[in-house]
Amino acid sequence: MDTLLITLGALALSGALATIAGCAEDLESDVGSQSNPNSQVQLAPQMGNIHRYYNKAISGEPVSYGLYVAVAGSIAYAIIQAGFNPVLALIIGAGVAALVHGAYAISAYLGRIVGQSKNFGQPVYWDIVMSHIGPIVGHGFIAVFCMVLMAYLANTILGNPFPLPLIAFIFGITVGAIGSSTGDVHYGAEREYQKYPFGGGVPVANHGDIDIKAEYGLRNSMDSSYFCSRLGGVLTGICFGLIVFLDGWRGVLGNILEQKDPIISSVISIVIGLIIVVILAIVNRKVEVFAREKFGPYK
Repeated sequence: MDTLLITLGALALSGALATIAGCAEDLESDVGSQSNPNSQVQLAPQMGNIHRYYNKAISGEPVSYGLYVAVAGSIAYAIIQAGFNPVLALIIGAGVAALVHGAYAISAYLGRIVGQSKNFGQPVYWDIVMSHIGPIVGHGFIAVFCMVLMAYLANTILGNPFPLPLIAFIFGITVGAIGSSTGDVHYGAEREYQKYPFGGGVPVANHGDIDIKAEYGLRNSMDSSYFCSRLGGVLTGICFGLIVFLDGWRGVLGNILEQKDPIISSVISIVIGLIIVVILAIVNRKVEVFAREKFGPYK
């Protein structure tokens, strides 16, 4: 019973950490324009829109966050194996990953903007670098620390057989993919194309024709993070948290129902997972049909 309570507690903590990590990851990508809308920021100078957005996409979010969390997990794993306190090791690992994140973010911004300055007249705004790098690194540290702690719990308590760095790498890819899908739905066209009618996506003819004027002064990527903290970041966190919690609960429930035979436990876990997927697919379809019938097709 004590082992079961510890497992359930670790699972609940992992779900909470995943929710925080997903929200922080999405807001970090908004501050640095590293989501899919980043391509629109990249095209803007070519369309005559000189902007003050931070433009740092080194790669897609799944690849970059896979790198950051894997770096943190690898360093934490090495320090733990050396006999140090695991919590201290996780903090040091996340701190090193934050420094790597900051170095890539600055070099990517300078490289991209300088590459556009000669042909398209896009200036390098050093005050944008200095004002945005703090939130980028800070949000990134929160996301990475939460995920590397989740990986540690999965490895030591929840019974995941893979080593800490590999689990961390998988979590990083997962949260990056969710941020690029769930988070982007409530960012790109909604914030960067406010002068166009909402609901129709972004036609190819309008690519790069982003809004550069904010409510006060010229818009920058911090405005996007304020906007996304209301919905996009929250939904990203809930999505990642539900994935981690439901997947962990599936395994725990399988072990509870059949503790003697690991093969039967695995089969029960797989069946429970399939049932969850079917239920979520049905709910998603119902919500989509409801929205289309209520609001009608976009004209």
